Amino acid sequence: MIDLAILPVYLTAVIALLLIPGPDMLLIASSSLSYGKKVGVFASLGNATSGLILTLLAAMGVSALIAMNPIALQVLRLLGGAYLLKMGWDCMRTQPSDAPSLEQSSSVAKTLYRRAVISNLLNPKALIFFVLFLPQFVSTQVTATSGEQMLVLGLLLNVLGLLFNLFLVTMIGSLGQPLLKNEKFRTNQHKFMGLIFFVLAIWLLASQVPAV
Repeated sequence: MIDLAILPVYLTAVIALLLIPGPDMLLIASSSLSYGKKVGVFASLGNATSGLILTLLAAMGVSALIAMNPIALQVLRLLGGAYLLKMGWDCMRTQPSDAPSLEQSSSVAKTLYRRAVISNLLNPKALIFFVLFLPQFVSTQVTATSGEQMLVLGLLLNVLGLLFNLFLVTMIGSLGQPLLKNEKFRTNQHKFMGLIFFVLAIWLLASQVPAV
Protein backbone atom coordinates (compact mmCIF):
# COMPACT_ATOMS: atom_id res chain seq x y z
CA MET A 1 0.00 0.00 0.00
CA ILE A 2 2.95 2.37 0.58
CA ASP A 3 6.49 2.58 -0.74
CA LEU A 4 8.70 0.90 1.88
CA ALA A 5 11.72 2.78 0.52
CA ILE A 6 10.36 6.07 1.85
CA LEU A 7 9.04 4.61 5.11
CA PRO A 8 12.17 5.43 7.20
CA VAL A 9 12.04 9.06 6.02
CA TYR A 10 8.33 9.24 6.80
CA LEU A 11 8.74 7.77 10.30
CA THR A 12 11.60 10.19 11.04
CA ALA A 13 9.42 13.12 9.96
CA VAL A 14 6.50 11.90 12.06
CA ILE A 15 8.65 11.50 15.19
CA ALA A 16 10.08 14.99 14.71
CA LEU A 17 6.57 16.42 14.38
CA LEU A 18 5.35 14.63 17.50
CA LEU A 19 8.16 16.15 19.55
CA ILE A 20 7.21 19.71 18.59
CA PRO A 21 4.86 21.19 21.25
CA GLY A 22 1.50 22.24 19.91
CA PRO A 23 -2.10 22.90 21.02
CA ASP A 24 -2.95 19.18 21.05
CA MET A 25 -0.04 18.42 23.35
CA LEU A 26 -1.01 21.32 25.62
CA LEU A 27 -4.62 20.12 25.92
CA ILE A 28 -3.64 16.51 26.62
CA ALA A 29 -0.91 17.46 29.10
CA SER A 30 -3.12 19.89 31.01
CA SER A 31 -5.99 17.38 31.11
CA SER A 32 -3.68 14.74 32.59
CA LEU A 33 -2.27 17.20 35.11
CA SER A 34 -5.67 18.56 36.18
CA TYR A 35 -7.80 15.43 36.28
CA GLY A 36 -5.47 12.43 36.15
CA LYS A 37 -4.38 9.76 33.71
CA LYS A 38 -7.83 8.48 32.74
CA VAL A 39 -9.00 11.89 31.55
CA GLY A 40 -5.70 12.35 29.72
CA VAL A 41 -6.23 9.03 27.96
CA PHE A 42 -9.69 10.12 26.82
CA ALA A 43 -8.29 13.43 25.57
CA SER A 44 -5.66 11.44 23.64
CA LEU A 45 -8.37 9.22 22.15
CA GLY A 46 -10.30 12.34 21.17
CA ASN A 47 -7.25 13.68 19.38
CA ALA A 48 -6.76 10.34 17.63
CA THR A 49 -10.43 10.26 16.58
CA SER A 50 -10.18 13.68 14.96
CA GLY A 51 -6.95 12.56 13.28
CA LEU A 52 -8.73 9.55 11.78
CA ILE A 53 -11.51 11.77 10.47
CA LEU A 54 -9.00 14.19 8.94
CA THR A 55 -7.13 11.25 7.40
CA LEU A 56 -10.32 10.00 5.73
CA LEU A 57 -11.10 13.50 4.46
CA ALA A 58 -7.58 13.85 3.07
CA ALA A 59 -7.70 10.43 1.40
CA MET A 60 -11.02 11.29 -0.27
CA GLY A 61 -9.77 14.69 -1.38
CA VAL A 62 -12.38 16.57 0.66
CA SER A 63 -9.85 18.34 2.87
CA ALA A 64 -7.97 19.62 -0.19
CA LEU A 65 -11.16 21.23 -1.51
CA ILE A 66 -11.74 22.95 1.83
CA ALA A 67 -8.10 23.98 2.15
CA MET A 68 -8.23 25.74 -1.22
CA ASN A 69 -11.13 27.91 -0.07
CA PRO A 70 -9.81 30.85 2.04
CA ILE A 71 -13.30 31.73 3.27
CA ALA A 72 -13.93 28.19 4.49
CA LEU A 73 -10.61 28.19 6.35
CA GLN A 74 -11.37 31.49 8.04
CA VAL A 75 -14.83 30.27 9.05
CA LEU A 76 -13.26 27.14 10.55
CA ARG A 77 -10.72 29.25 12.44
CA LEU A 78 -13.41 31.56 13.86
CA LEU A 79 -15.67 28.65 14.81
CA GLY A 80 -12.77 26.86 16.47
CA GLY A 81 -11.76 29.97 18.40
CA ALA A 82 -15.33 30.64 19.48
CA TYR A 83 -15.74 27.03 20.65
CA LEU A 84 -12.56 27.17 22.72
CA LEU A 85 -13.59 30.50 24.24
CA LYS A 86 -16.95 29.01 25.23
CA MET A 87 -15.25 26.00 26.81
CA GLY A 88 -12.95 28.33 28.73
CA TRP A 89 -15.87 30.47 29.90
CA ASP A 90 -17.85 27.40 31.00
CA CYS A 91 -14.88 26.19 33.03
CA MET A 92 -14.32 29.59 34.63
CA ARG A 93 -17.99 29.79 35.67
CA THR A 94 -17.78 26.44 37.47
CA GLN A 95 -18.08 26.80 41.22
CA PRO A 96 -15.39 25.29 43.47
CA SER A 97 -18.09 23.09 45.01
CA ASP A 98 -18.59 21.49 41.58
CA ALA A 99 -15.03 20.19 41.41
CA PRO A 100 -15.06 16.38 41.09
CA SER A 101 -13.79 14.26 43.92
CA LEU A 102 -10.94 11.85 43.31
CA GLU A 103 -13.48 9.09 42.77
CA GLN A 104 -15.59 11.19 40.41
CA SER A 105 -12.79 12.74 38.34
CA SER A 106 -13.40 10.21 35.55
CA SER A 107 -16.80 11.82 34.95
CA VAL A 108 -15.09 14.58 32.95
CA ALA A 109 -13.34 12.07 30.68
CA LYS A 110 -16.14 11.98 28.07
CA THR A 111 -16.32 15.77 28.09
CA LEU A 112 -12.59 16.11 27.41
CA TYR A 113 -12.82 13.46 24.70
CA ARG A 114 -15.55 15.42 22.91
CA ARG A 115 -13.71 18.73 23.34
CA ALA A 116 -10.48 17.26 21.94
CA VAL A 117 -12.30 15.94 18.88
CA ILE A 118 -14.17 19.14 18.11
CA SER A 119 -11.32 21.57 18.81
CA ASN A 120 -8.99 19.67 16.48
CA LEU A 121 -11.57 19.34 13.70
CA LEU A 122 -12.25 23.08 13.89
CA ASN A 123 -8.55 23.90 13.60
CA PRO A 124 -7.86 24.76 9.92
CA LYS A 125 -4.12 24.29 10.45
CA ALA A 126 -4.73 20.64 11.35
CA LEU A 127 -6.68 20.15 8.13
CA ILE A 128 -4.02 21.88 6.04
CA PHE A 129 -1.34 19.78 7.73
CA PHE A 130 -2.89 16.61 6.32
CA VAL A 131 -3.24 18.23 2.89
CA LEU A 132 0.40 19.34 2.77
CA PHE A 133 2.19 16.63 4.74
CA LEU A 134 0.79 13.28 3.59
CA PRO A 135 1.03 13.87 -0.19
CA GLN A 136 4.79 14.39 0.12
CA PHE A 137 5.14 10.67 0.82
CA VAL A 138 2.84 9.36 -1.90
CA SER A 139 4.89 7.29 -4.33
CA THR A 140 4.42 6.38 -7.98
CA GLN A 141 6.43 3.20 -7.42
CA VAL A 142 3.50 1.25 -5.94
CA THR A 143 0.20 0.20 -7.46
CA ALA A 144 -1.95 1.73 -4.72
CA THR A 145 -3.74 4.98 -5.54
CA SER A 146 -2.70 8.24 -3.90
CA GLY A 147 -5.85 8.12 -1.77
CA GLU A 148 -5.06 4.61 -0.54
CA GLN A 149 -1.49 5.56 0.26
CA MET A 150 -2.59 8.70 2.13
CA LEU A 151 -5.04 6.57 4.12
CA VAL A 152 -2.30 4.15 5.24
CA LEU A 153 0.15 6.97 5.94
CA GLY A 154 -2.48 8.83 7.96
CA LEU A 155 -3.38 5.73 9.96
CA LEU A 156 0.29 5.15 10.76
CA LEU A 157 0.64 8.79 11.82
CA ASN A 158 -2.37 8.50 14.12
CA VAL A 159 -1.21 5.24 15.72
CA LEU A 160 2.22 6.71 16.47
CA GLY A 161 0.61 9.93 17.70
CA LEU A 162 -1.68 8.03 20.04
CA LEU A 163 1.19 5.99 21.48
CA PHE A 164 3.23 9.15 22.02
CA ASN A 165 0.30 10.92 23.71
CA LEU A 166 -0.39 7.94 25.97
CA PHE A 167 3.27 7.99 27.04
CA LEU A 168 2.91 11.73 27.72
CA VAL A 169 -0.23 11.08 29.76
CA THR A 170 1.51 8.42 31.83
CA MET A 171 4.44 10.69 32.64
CA ILE A 172 2.46 13.85 33.40
CA GLY A 173 -0.36 11.97 35.10
CA SER A 174 2.14 10.46 37.52
CA LEU A 175 3.70 13.84 38.24
CA GLY A 176 0.25 15.33 38.81
CA GLN A 177 -0.86 12.81 41.44
CA PRO A 178 0.22 15.02 44.39
CA LEU A 179 -1.78 17.92 42.89
CA LEU A 180 -4.92 15.80 42.65
CA LYS A 181 -4.64 15.12 46.37
CA ASN A 182 -4.30 18.83 47.11
CA GLU A 183 -7.71 20.18 48.11
CA LYS A 184 -6.92 23.76 47.08
CA PHE A 185 -5.80 22.69 43.61
CA ARG A 186 -8.81 20.43 43.10
CA THR A 187 -11.24 23.22 43.90
CA ASN A 188 -9.60 25.31 41.17
CA GLN A 189 -8.83 22.63 38.60
CA HIS A 190 -11.74 23.68 36.36
CA LYS A 191 -10.40 27.24 36.31
CA PHE A 192 -6.98 25.93 35.37
CA MET A 193 -8.54 24.12 32.42
CA GLY A 194 -10.51 27.25 31.58
CA LEU A 195 -7.25 29.16 31.34
CA ILE A 196 -5.85 26.47 29.03
CA PHE A 197 -8.88 26.78 26.74
CA PHE A 198 -8.45 30.56 26.62
CA VAL A 199 -4.79 30.10 25.69
CA LEU A 200 -5.75 27.65 22.94
CA ALA A 201 -8.40 30.06 21.65
CA ILE A 202 -5.91 32.93 21.44
CA TRP A 203 -3.38 30.59 19.85
CA LEU A 204 -5.86 29.65 17.12
CA LEU A 205 -7.39 33.08 16.52
CA ALA A 206 -4.02 34.83 16.41
CA SER A 207 -2.43 32.34 14.04
CA GLN A 208 -2.26 32.89 10.31
CA VAL A 209 -3.78 30.16 8.17
CA PRO A 210 -1.27 29.27 5.44
CA ALA A 211 -2.42 29.40 1.85
CA VAL A 212 -2.53 26.18 -0.14
